[in-house]
Amino acid sequence: MSISRTHGRSPGQMRPVDIRLGVQKDPYGSVQISYGDTVVLCAASVTEGVPPWMQSSENPHGWITSEYAMLPGSSSQRISRQAKGRSKEIQRLIGRSLRAAFDLSALGPRTITVDCDVLQADGGTRTASITGGFLAVQLAVQKLQDKGIIGTSPVRSPICAVSCALIDGEVLLDPDYSEDSRADVDTNLVLTKDRIVEIQATAENQPFERRILDSMLELAFGVTPYLFQCMYSAVSS
Repeated sequence: MSISRTHGRSPGQMRPVDIRLGVQKDPYGSVQISYGDTVVLCAASVTEGVPPWMQSSENPHGWITSEYAMLPGSSSQRISRQAKGRSKEIQRLIGRSLRAAFDLSALGPRTITVDCDVLQADGGTRTASITGGFLAVQLAVQKLQDKGIIGTSPVRSPICAVSCALIDGEVLLDPDYSEDSRADVDTNLVLTKDRIVEIQATAENQPFERRILDSMLELAFGVTPYLFQCMYSAVSS
């Protein structure tokens, strides 16, 4: 028997996705993305130069990094502005995922920093940040091309991200907070059209079988066409 989900969704159905571009005028790329009631503002800023540890490289290339934070009013209880270990772990995930999507050598000796600020949290904040973050960097590199700062596009492969959860023996796609908070397995998947960038999978209580992960991958890859279409529509409009 299927679990009754919020908004009457089926197990493999994602929440509505809304993407708005150019919500801030100063960053090279800015995106506000919503997965249901989760809303994240992603802003890509460009600075000349790379981190000190990269400057001695014989083959200089660019760098993409990120910062992540939940704003104080994004949850039912006020979130402190002080950085926490969880935030640092999430921003490392975002940065790794974005670097996999771009050719850093084509970026040149410059750094793109993507700030992901959660305006409203209802589950899936890191996955929404990755999807929105990719679009923000894509807008930034397009602006660099338009200005003649870089030549060929550094976009290697578009990426998106979605989470899955195992609840009462059933695999659910894109859980909101009410579902995720009672999950037996929580998984975040970063994907291209047909390949895996990263999987974070955690058993909250008991270890889980491989078939559960296979089911999650099937649901996640099944929704990538919808996510990429949302992204394409936002850029094309």
